[in-house]
Amino acid sequence: MAPAGTPQPLSSAAALAQNLPAAPAFGERSIAEVLTSAAASLGVPGFENRLKLPAAQRVCVVLADGLGRNLLKQKSAHTPFLRSVMQSGQGEVPVWLDSAFPSTTAASLASFGTGLAAGQHGMVGYDVLDPDQDRVVNMLGGWDAGVDPQRWQPFPTVFEQSADHVDVTTVSLPKFSDSAMTRAALRGGRYVTATTAQARTAAAAEAMAGSGRSLMYFYVNELDKAGHRYGCQSAQWEHQLEELDATVKRLSATLPAGTTVVLTADHGMLDVPQPQRIDYSADPELVAGVRHTAGEPRMVHLYLDDQAGDAGRLRLVEAWRARFGERIWAFTRAEGIAAGLFGEVRAEVVPRIGDVMIAARDAVAFYDTRRVRPTALEVVGQHGSLTKAEREVPLLCFQADGRRAHRG
Repeated sequence: MAPAGTPQPLSSAAALAQNLPAAPAFGERSIAEVLTSAAASLGVPGFENRLKLPAAQRVCVVLADGLGRNLLKQKSAHTPFLRSVMQSGQGEVPVWLDSAFPSTTAASLASFGTGLAAGQHGMVGYDVLDPDQDRVVNMLGGWDAGVDPQRWQPFPTVFEQSADHVDVTTVSLPKFSDSAMTRAALRGGRYVTATTAQARTAAAAEAMAGSGRSLMYFYVNELDKAGHRYGCQSAQWEHQLEELDATVKRLSATLPAGTTVVLTADHGMLDVPQPQRIDYSADPELVAGVRHTAGEPRMVHLYLDDQAGDAGRLRLVEAWRARFGERIWAFTRAEGIAAGLFGEVRAEVVPRIGDVMIAARDAVAFYDTRRVRPTALEVVGQHGSLTKAEREVPLLCFQADGRRAHRG
């Protein structure tokens, strides 16, 4: 249920008429339940094991940025180790999860780190409107100096809440150790850095070797980078998938025997052909009354002038539907909130969400070339919307061998 003060839908049937997909399964089977379930499986008080992970003394959660469920299934020939894990089964543990909405790193990693939906943690897109400054601010790698990460996302992280009970370690790249994104949503515990995937696995094994009850977060970003640059159907992406398979196999071999290893992702990906990367700002009807544009090319936030009102929002929605038809979902902020896409939305977060949202349904991406660099249109693999390719991520769970792995 939306909190008091949340605007009501302009038309209760509008979202249904567009056949919006179901909201992420927050509280049941989403990226927000991964760390909370891992903490609960370690006996940390205050958390529920919604994903039914096995009770453990040590848990290593590997998050592979950009690894969609469908992609992992399609490319299983490249992942002999992970394929053997999937074939072995994992009992009651679900095999896939919903990402956050939008299906983008800022929103999903914040849900992962806090156990909350985007409507609570407030990181509702790649870049979004900061109402206090009336300007668009980045939520990932280029935070605005006027935005305090811990005020923007004020809730304690799972790491902060667990650190008094178990050893908490993040293993990731040096550049993320004190990033605004980390301070907002992944703060807490100790941070171990290494540049290559092999060095990270060695650092993870060393960090966990002498510890008692332990919760570890292990981040892999190479797959996402290859997808954005070359596409998720490219040979370069397949190479990085093979590297991920080797990385997880090394973890199984070198982490203490019996460690629960969980592999998941923040979002999936699909390729958008160059002719379908569209400059919507060139069409006056698609930006009529729009004061700010934000989001990502597959999930656009449009913020309207104050005087636009309900009529302006409806006109803009209808203009996008008339132009793109079944290739998009076009809906208002109120409809998106009522549909549960952001979970329960606190009052401070409401104005960070676009008055109108455009989510890509087809292999298409939308750009405002008045504010983005030309290189943005070179991105091949993309995500952010509500399609299964983008929102469904794998969940693999197995116990580390603690010796040279024999699987695969």
